Amino acid sequence: MSEDRNPPLQEVTAPANARFAIVWSRFNRAVVSKLLEGAKDCLSERGVTDESVYVVEVPGAWELPYAAQQLAQSRRFDAVIALGAVIRGGTPHFDFVSQGTALGLGRVALDAGVPVIFGLLTTDDEAQAFERAGGAHGNKGRDAALTAIEMVILDRKLADDGITTKRP
Repeated sequence: MSEDRNPPLQEVTAPANARFAIVWSRFNRAVVSKLLEGAKDCLSERGVTDESVYVVEVPGAWELPYAAQQLAQSRRFDAVIALGAVIRGGTPHFDFVSQGTALGLGRVALDAGVPVIFGLLTTDDEAQAFERAGGAHGNKGRDAALTAIEMVILDRKLADDGITTKRP
């Protein structure tokens, strides 16, 4: 397992009433299912109950922003975690899907005012994807879940400090 290049500054525990949505792409299922498992394990280890996690599946990475938007706009979740894998092929399709998905997820987060966590692998080959889905480079689904928890904590701190009015 690789060294964590972005460890949290302190031990991270999810707020007791935090709710998370995970949207995952079934395209490249063998890889993405490992990301999903890592995300769910991380949330559980940090105090999030199964009842506080809503999981939905979409056909491919391109559909992640739409589903993330619906989840974020529902206001039922403190954060949305988007998981998928786009593996480079022999055509420009990789570039369109990876860039469009990345930009779409970023737009959803800003438009909805809800953290949308980017857990999309964009790799040159399947071996690189598996290395990032529980292999030599860790599990990026786990990393995405930890980021989601940290962003919920940030949102609550900003509200508690009177900077925003957002409350759980």
